[in-house]
Amino acid sequence: MDALISDLAAQHAELGAILAGLFSPGWHAPTRCPGWDVADVVLHLAQTDRLAVGSATGTYPVVVAELSEGVPVPASIDEAAASMVDAQRGLAHDHLYQQWSSGATRLVDTLAAMDLSTRVTWVAGQLSARTLASTRLAETWIHTGDVAGALGLTLAPSDRLRPIARLAWRTLPYAFASAGLEMAGPVEFRLISPGGDPWDFVPDERAVTTVRGPAVELCDVAARRVDPAATSLHGRGPDLDSVLALVRTYAR
Repeated sequence: MDALISDLAAQHAELGAILAGLFSPGWHAPTRCPGWDVADVVLHLAQTDRLAVGSATGTYPVVVAELSEGVPVPASIDEAAASMVDAQRGLAHDHLYQQWSSGATRLVDTLAAMDLSTRVTWVAGQLSARTLASTRLAETWIHTGDVAGALGLTLAPSDRLRPIARLAWRTLPYAFASAGLEMAGPVEFRLISPGGDPWDFVPDERAVTTVRGPAVELCDVAARRVDPAATSLHGRGPDLDSVLALVRTYAR
């Protein structure tokens, strides 16, 4: 199995270990996602994993239509996600767990069986199946943290952060364009892994902006879970502040 898909499966396993046997009060614990409890977060993951399977199998528009049935036309991606959760909120917890778990397994199996260079349709347009897998890893990691935090658990960062940090680096042009801004030039990340090794993401052309610091902090900032000012991230270059303000690992 490709290492990226193995990382996705391992991230599913980490979340599954938290959810397995979780009692009712835990499912209703509020998370750092405004208005969502643990059950809502898991439902969102189940829905977006289903969308990802649709993307990988060429049935994305069909799945979007199924999940959007009876839902008002959204004004944004965030609003669409919230509306889909609103429409299905209240599932029995054991049913919700099985829905998420089986969907996550199907996603891994689907991605593992395909050529990851295949172009597929996703929220922000066309991308490779490999990038789709990276976005699913990133979102599952983010929401695993949301669930753990709601339950008072602390999770140790792992090397699964590497493809997430790379995704944040690779999608900077998209992040800037979405904000109506232009980059002054290429950006490089000089990060430190959870184990202390260097993780360098360097463009082909000479970088004009450099970001340095712990990979976990960069990923937290890209997830919009930590303010850059509360981290040790630093660097130089004309786009440093904008990179830290705009970097992300998801479409919106």
